[in-house]
Amino acid sequence: MPWKVVYMKRMVGLTAIVGIAFTAALCAAQPGYQVVSVVDGGTIKGKVKWQGPLPHLVPSEINKEPQICDPQGQKRRDLERLLVAQDGGIANTVIFLRDITRGKAMDFAPARQFLNQKNCRYEPHILLVPVGGNLQVKSSDPTLHTVHMSGASDYNLPFTMKDQVINRSMTRAGVVDLRCNAGHVWMNSEMIVASHPYYAVTDENGNFEISQVPPGSYEIVAWHEGWRVVGESPMYDVMTQLRVKRPVFSDPVIWSKHVNVPPHDTVDVNFTLAEGTPQMPAGH
Repeated sequence: MPWKVVYMKRMVGLTAIVGIAFTAALCAAQPGYQVVSVVDGGTIKGKVKWQGPLPHLVPSEINKEPQICDPQGQKRRDLERLLVAQDGGIANTVIFLRDITRGKAMDFAPARQFLNQKNCRYEPHILLVPVGGNLQVKSSDPTLHTVHMSGASDYNLPFTMKDQVINRSMTRAGVVDLRCNAGHVWMNSEMIVASHPYYAVTDENGNFEISQVPPGSYEIVAWHEGWRVVGESPMYDVMTQLRVKRPVFSDPVIWSKHVNVPPHDTVDVNFTLAEGTPQMPAGH
């Protein structure tokens, strides 16, 4: 289903229905998670939807290597920080259970553990890798890319040729920002390094599902990366050796609910995200 794409002339305030928090609150290291057989598990499914008017988002100018980065001649690139379907479903929201200590083994989709650089764009936009797992990164572009990671991982990976592949182990739980240090300032992605398997990423229509959940009561959390451009950060383009500026984004939004999961049953949990509602204090 196509996303609504909107452009803006001014900045707007960032709010969430329930709360806002910093990335440090997400994926805090959870030692001692135990893998057990879940024979009576339930399923949590639901949808994340936008409420109210859509914000006006600024696309980024493609001002470098258009023959590689912009083969269709669009001249501008959406930053993909807020993708809303026609029915209001929000893609790329991370849903997870907080403080679960036992359950199924890690089963994240391989596609979420593989990053491709294609037409100077990161695919997929949200990565999901277990602690101790490997992220595989490929460049499909015949140009220099440098994947710079910050947060729970701090690699700097140069790609000097097309189809080059690099693997790196993710050793710490948390959020990792990925940016290009080779002057493609619009390239951005986020990676969640998770300490347990009860995570999901909403699809293009805002839907998610978490399966094989041991029966019990849980806090279920929704995390959205944040979509507002709040400034620019100077950086050194390693290719041209020039100073350039890339966008700085607003803090992620985190909000939660409580859910009771009965044995062998499915529970629906839906979330709503919006602008214009009162904010909770940071770190709530």
